[in-house]
Amino acid sequence: MTDLRGIVENMAPVDERLYVQIPNAADVRSYLSGANWLREQWDEIEAEGVRLLQARTPELTYALFDLYAKTGSRLEYERAYFERRRRLNTFALLSLRSPETYVAPLLDILWAICDEYTWCIPAHLPGRLADNDIDLFAAETGFALSEIFVLLRQQLPQLVQDRIRREVEGRVLTPFLEHGPYAWETATHNWSAVCAGSVGAAALLLEEDARRLADILARTEQSMEHYLSGFGEDGACLEGIGYWKYGFGYFVYYADLLLTRSRGRMNWFSLEKVERIAEFQQKCFLCGDRVANFSDSHAQSYVHMGLSHKLAERFPGVTPPPAKLRAPYTEDHCSRLAPALRNLLWTRGGIGAGDWEGGSFFLPDAKWLVARHRSGSGAFGFAAKGGSNDEPHNHNDLGHFMLVAEETAFLCDLGAGEYRKGYFGDERYTYDCNGSQGHSVPIVNGSYQAPGAERVAVVLEAAANPDQDRLCMDISRAYPDQGLASLERHLAWDKGDLPCLKLVDEFRFTVPPESITERFVTQIKPHVHEDGSVTLKGAGKRSLRIGFDHGLYRVEVAERSFANHFGGYETWYGIDFHVLQPERNQRLAFVFQFR
Repeated sequence: MTDLRGIVENMAPVDERLYVQIPNAADVRSYLSGANWLREQWDEIEAEGVRLLQARTPELTYALFDLYAKTGSRLEYERAYFERRRRLNTFALLSLRSPETYVAPLLDILWAICDEYTWCIPAHLPGRLADNDIDLFAAETGFALSEIFVLLRQQLPQLVQDRIRREVEGRVLTPFLEHGPYAWETATHNWSAVCAGSVGAAALLLEEDARRLADILARTEQSMEHYLSGFGEDGACLEGIGYWKYGFGYFVYYADLLLTRSRGRMNWFSLEKVERIAEFQQKCFLCGDRVANFSDSHAQSYVHMGLSHKLAERFPGVTPPPAKLRAPYTEDHCSRLAPALRNLLWTRGGIGAGDWEGGSFFLPDAKWLVARHRSGSGAFGFAAKGGSNDEPHNHNDLGHFMLVAEETAFLCDLGAGEYRKGYFGDERYTYDCNGSQGHSVPIVNGSYQAPGAERVAVVLEAAANPDQDRLCMDISRAYPDQGLASLERHLAWDKGDLPCLKLVDEFRFTVPPESITERFVTQIKPHVHEDGSVTLKGAGKRSLRIGFDHGLYRVEVAERSFANHFGGYETWYGIDFHVLQPERNQRLAFVFQFR
């Protein structure tokens, strides 16, 4: 603590120089006005500004607040809450360019947010009173107000400046010091990075007492250690690519401010593990915006270009993403200022190829195999996973895989469902997107996979070669003990001009099985032909044919629906191959051939 106190007492001053680390840029406003490559981004922000000027600020009423307790639904309150943050971010950013138009509405939304009963959302409050709670969004709000205070201080009346200081101190900094430790401080997932990172960043920007700042940083530094401990040495984010952008993003925002204010004496970027984590994003993309969306992630993903360019500057192993994958300003439905601001400050012009290069990546700690294949016939992707059924934002999905061609997912992962009270409780695996019933894995003796740390995949072989990638694993531990001695899933990805996936499942039982069903999940309506063959036809010219021994199975297609993350309903199909005569030693083979 003595060394930390000394660092704090000699920190760089808090002003715009924390944000403009570009030679010959006098301040944030002049830098942004000269960055011609940001024109498209500014057009998007200005369009939102016009819309929001004509709209009323949503109220956060008691009726909205109480809905979660009554019904378990989060969407109604959160839509209003995040629309208020959209107003805050948009008017703040546009005030850097057009203060004559946007400072007045910015002051109104600042005042309204300072008036909110709580900055937490109802789903994150353990009780109904919220005096000392700090959740993801309370911490983010404190960080956002602190950055607005620093960047727009000259446009803020003294009363508003004082109000921001008082509210951030009273809702975030003092509760953190006096009412912790909070459970998220030792979390090994995104909560520790986002909450502690936001608290630490707000303190770096607003806290003037060296002792208090040192005390806050001592704890936020420990939280960052816990966050990084949740990653293996392969750098894979088990929560999925969406939570990599979120959690690791806030880790980077905090680490960058800390590095600059500490005059280089506190440097998280010097760790090799951080570099491995930084490389994770480029390993997740399959075709275009289609990603390996294991866990609670979306099938299509965009990149935060500012974060991506900052990481590419820091680490030689990070490849700048294709420019076409830039996330639009409105892509973040939670409307977070930290990434939106850095998408302006950290994005560099003239960077980004037409598409990611082909490549195959095996992540040994996560037990993921992800492959991008480029040929004369187009772009294709394959991903499969082992892991355990006790991961952050866990799905019961050992042995699950996906196949993509020309940005169409032929065999898919349903991704994140609608977050409701039951979604993170006892009902979690009744949701098709979370339980193994919604994944391309076997159903054994009528049983789906079970959750738990003991439900692990044992990797027997993993290889990424120029012509073929292979992953073999025993996934028998995923299933309840019903005489299943082993279940080896062999996956071979043949990378020809039109690639194919060969799948072989080898079952060994100690007693005769009652039933075996091979299920494959898609959101394309399957076509079962008169001869029993099955094909999936994509929106483009590509199709996928499933080859199998017709005499072994009864083929059934079940149409189902699930509520996606935004509350809309999507259709999915389970293609079930019911084994007609299950045996104690059973070898089942399929070929998935692109055409």
